[in-house]
Amino acid sequence: MDSPPADQDIQDVIELELRLLQAQVRAESAEVEALLHPDFSEFGASGRQWGRTEIVTALAAEQPGGEEPLITATEMSGTRLADDVIHLTYVSQRGDRRAQRSSIWLRTPDGWRVCFHQGTLIPSA
Repeated sequence: MDSPPADQDIQDVIELELRLLQAQVRAESAEVEALLHPDFSEFGASGRQWGRTEIVTALAAEQPGGEEPLITATEMSGTRLADDVIHLTYVSQRGDRRAQRSSIWLRTPDGWRVCFHQGTLIPSA
């Protein structure tokens, strides 16, 4: 993270997004489900559209290798779109694959939950 966020809600959502990038969290379906809104959807960097059930299953099936982080994030920033809506953007890297990422988080009675995510590949130089 390059600079501290403007408010605590944005900081909280950044921390939750970073949790979703951790191999041990991704491997635990219950932890992922607790962070995803019931209406979650994603347009993946692969071009595939994912629903909540599909993404929970896919993340649980990942096989992280070695001691390196599964995914790293840089240029993380957040913008409050409404009192209970935060938009995050960042660049992810997984091996040689880099992508621009965008997530929409909603505050619910159960806490902040991501309802939409999109990844767009960054072409190799």
